[in-house]
Amino acid sequence: MRPAESTLFNHARNQLHGLCELAGFEPGDENPAILLRELLGPAGARPLRERPSHASDVADDGTPVEFSVAFDDDGARAIRVLGEAGGEKPGHSTDVAAGKRFLAAMSKRFHIPTERFAAVAELFLPERPQGKFAVWFSLILRPRARPRLKAYFNPEVRGRGRAKELVVEGFRRLGLDDAYETAARHALVRGSRDRLSFFAVDLDDSPLSRVKLYVSHSGATAADAERAAAAVSGADPTQVRGFCDLLGGHAGPFSGRPLVSSYSFVEAEPTGPGTYSLYLPIRDYVPDDEVARGRVAAFLSARGLAPQLLDRAIDAVTRRPLRAGVGLLAHVSLRLGPFGSGTTVYLSSEAYRVAPPRRRADTVGTEVINSAMTS
Repeated sequence: MRPAESTLFNHARNQLHGLCELAGFEPGDENPAILLRELLGPAGARPLRERPSHASDVADDGTPVEFSVAFDDDGARAIRVLGEAGGEKPGHSTDVAAGKRFLAAMSKRFHIPTERFAAVAELFLPERPQGKFAVWFSLILRPRARPRLKAYFNPEVRGRGRAKELVVEGFRRLGLDDAYETAARHALVRGSRDRLSFFAVDLDDSPLSRVKLYVSHSGATAADAERAAAAVSGADPTQVRGFCDLLGGHAGPFSGRPLVSSYSFVEAEPTGPGTYSLYLPIRDYVPDDEVARGRVAAFLSARGLAPQLLDRAIDAVTRRPLRAGVGLLAHVSLRLGPFGSGTTVYLSSEAYRVAPPRRRADTVGTEVINSAMTS
């Protein structure tokens, strides 16, 4: 049981420390904890027994951080932390100010370029932002490497009707004039059921720095995702169906939280996106985390990864019985394309709440659980 005086930062730092051990970080590397502390800001000092002043949309329970472990097909691993910089008062305007302060401080400390953020900040960060968020940051952490940052912007921050306008202009400002049309031809074909969700920018100055566009697909099927994946030359869309079948339990339609497509564009490859990723919100399609663990372990095994890696990641963030809740394993992504392929598993901090499990039939998930346990 957590001590009453435990703070959000202490709770999340311990989880992050365990994940970094899994990825092979040096024991004395304090950079991940420094970044996490600065990202959380004043919210990090709040005792866990107190509810946050305003719930973040990063996680279902209002926790302003979410962890993920990226398993690249070439054997590399990365730990990522998606988070919302905490303003001292509720409201997106204060979160924007907190985010800018965080970026300025981390840019100075870790020499992170901010020019790409500045190029689109005025576009996506108006004085009175609308929607569920204004700006989030992803901490990208690899052993023995300088930390990297990615900024996520809300295309609907000026209203849903202006989302396309903002995305098109954002791409233009970053030298990718044709990127929107490429994505639209493959992923924005079902009217209002396909929705622009995130516009993300790597904050570095490499020619391989990505600009990513995310599209949510309400009520989509695996076939819809296969069509979206076909935008990337060299990607194998047939892998998408197996991903959906195993992790989602069927080929759709997925009527809970939507499937999400993302495209990565880089200046070094102006002819089209270099990678396609499909995100499946597994927590909506399993009764509890024990079933989710079985499905994810089976998928990782099929890609040549030991299920023990998943178990170590789970152990880093929780000790509760997996059957006692749902949502610890929040979603899973499959990345395809010539600029890198792999699988990423997203883990909820559950700092404030564990969602209760749903009722399940005795046989749900049994085969994949047993398969994963014996692999």
